[in-house]
This record gives sequence, C-alpha cells and structure tokens, in this order.
Amino acid sequence: MTQQHPITPQPELVQQWVDTYFGGRISQSNFHVDLATQAAQWGADQELEACCEWFQEFYKTETWVDLDLRTFRAARRPKPPSLKDRLTVALQNEDIGTALRLVEQLDD
Repeated sequence: MTQQHPITPQPELVQQWVDTYFGGRISQSNFHVDLATQAAQWGADQELEACCEWFQEFYKTETWVDLDLRTFRAARRPKPPSLKDRLTVALQNEDIGTALRLVEQLDD
C-alpha cells in the first residue's frame, strides 16, 4: 500500500487473525496486512458515517451541524502522512526496503 491510513491494525493483531483463521499453518504476508487494513478502514469509515448520520438527525434543527460534521470528519480521517514524512520515518527506523520503495515513488 502506498498510503498509510490512520486506522491500521498492528502487525501483531494481523498475525493473531491469520493464526486464528488459518490455524497457525501459514505466516503473515503483505496480502494479509493489506486485506486486514482495508477491512479495518472500511469498518471504521462505516462507523464514522453512521455516527455523522445520527448526529445530523439528532441535531437536525441546528444550523451549525454541517460545518461541525465536516470538521469532525476531517479530525477523524486526517490526511495520510506525506511521502517525505514516511521516508523520514523509514530512514530513522533504518527500514531500507521501505525507504527504497518510497524513493521509487518520487518524481524525477
């Protein structure tokens, strides 16, 4: 995945899910991490929208609701870290493989 979503399961949790589902017969792969991350993001996004719909219905007579919901969504789903920020973290963690993949994404 090229973007880090703010809702990303920890690798240990993904391994626990893989062990539970496959009975410990296989090890975690990038596919499992990506699939678990997408599922977690989808579930979190569904819950966020359900909360916003409830909030909007509960306060339907208030004029400030739409502005506050935009602010709420932005706060709960901030923009992912920039390529520069991700590269900096990879280099600080001495994660050369990730750093090289990020460098490949840079514009010439």
